[in-house]
Amino acid sequence: MTTQMILRIDPELKSKVSNLAKAEGKRVSEVVRELLEGYVRDRDVGSYVDDLWARIGGKLSSRGVTLKDLRRTIKEVRAKK
Repeated sequence: MTTQMILRIDPELKSKVSNLAKAEGKRVSEVVRELLEGYVRDRDVGSYVDDLWARIGGKLSSRGVTLKDLRRTIKEVRAKK
């Protein structure tokens, strides 16, 4: 379920956003929603870290690296310290 948000912006900015949104075939609310989603995505460190681990895991899997390989490598690195 969605909820409403009330924003106060300069009338000139509202007009420009409306015109740009219309040119893209979007509603202003869609543009604002996309901007807010991008804002949160760019600043959500937890989500960024989760995505990073997913990409690392995908690369390791595609190279045939197993959990056993990772554990062995971690053990070797820790032994060097």
